[in-house]
Amino acid sequence: MWKRDDNVRPAPPPPAPPTAPVSAAADVAPRAPSYAEKTQVNIGKSVIIKGELSGSEDLTIEGQVEGKIELRQNVLTIGPNGKIKAQILAKTVVVQGEVTGNVTASERVDIRDSGSVDGDITSPRIAIAEGAHFRGSIDMQRAGGAGKPAAEAKAEPRAEPRAEPRTTPPAPGAVVSTAPPTAPIGQPKP
Repeated sequence: MWKRDDNVRPAPPPPAPPTAPVSAAADVAPRAPSYAEKTQVNIGKSVIIKGELSGSEDLTIEGQVEGKIELRQNVLTIGPNGKIKAQILAKTVVVQGEVTGNVTASERVDIRDSGSVDGDITSPRIAIAEGAHFRGSIDMQRAGGAGKPAAEAKAEPRAEPRAEPRTTPPAPGAVVSTAPPTAPIGQPKP
């Protein structure tokens, strides 16, 4: 039988370098970005997108987009080289390039002096700089009244005009009513 020689021993492994303590939560999942770490995504000049574009980060577009852009809780910036042919829905829209299509913003639309918008804008606040191009209509809905047409937002009853007795004779051939006069709505009859 073979017997190991006590003089020949394997070398002990080298000591491991000291490491910083790591919490168990860091090993489980990566840390989610906080609101203070707001991210900005850029789409470069050479990028062309056809279809729907949506997300939950602020976005700057320098390239071309055709279709629909939806960033309901974020800022969309169309850079000076951006060419957009799309329906836009965002919290805030800043236009420095060209936009063809309707723009809906829940907070603000800002068309800078180099910007161009051909389409309808719906937003509670709108700024159009001197030198900017805009062709379309503007609907400045209030934040609380979103979705209500202006006529329905505040409808007050109007008073009916009171019929005054004629003091001049009617013109020849005019139709004259022989019905007794009625009291305006909400007032008792005499």
